[in-house]
Amino acid sequence: MGIDKQSEVAANLQIGPTTLGMVRIYVEGEGVDLPLDFDPDEADEIAEELRAAAEAARQMGGGSAPKGKGRR
Repeated sequence: MGIDKQSEVAANLQIGPTTLGMVRIYVEGEGVDLPLDFDPDEADEIAEELRAAAEAARQMGGGSAPKGKGRR
C-alpha cells in the first residue's frame, strides 16, 4: 500500500514520553500493536516532517488553515 492510497483500516494513535526519556508513537488497530520509540531529536524531525506534509496538503486544497490563522 502506498502513502497516497485510500484505506478503510482504522487505528488508534497515541504519542507521549516514556520513562526512559524516549518519545513513543503507539499504533493500535485490528491485529496491530506497534510501539515505536524515538529519541527526542528524532521526534523533533518527525514533527517537522508532519508540519511540512500538513502544509503541502493545504497547498493541494486538502485541508483548512492552521488553527488560529485565517479562522474566526
